[in-house]
Amino acid sequence: MVIAGFFFGLSQTEWIAVVIVIGAVLSAEAINSSIESLADLVSPEYNEIIKKTKDLAAGAVLIMAIAAAIVGSIIFFPKLGF
Repeated sequence: MVIAGFFFGLSQTEWIAVVIVIGAVLSAEAINSSIESLADLVSPEYNEIIKKTKDLAAGAVLIMAIAAAIVGSIIFFPKLGF
């Protein structure tokens, strides 16, 4: 997204949106990894509650990635002529 941003000459507002969504996805992934590491430390053996917690954290990352893709589409599709 960043390279495309330089190529298409994004406005300041568009850059702000791109930076926010990239930061949000990276933050969500960091939180997901932290939850998984902590859960593995607390309960190394299989635990259904921990499985659900890990699945929810991974789902949050997916939702954030989808939101980032939507924002990217809103910004870049018009620049591509769509």
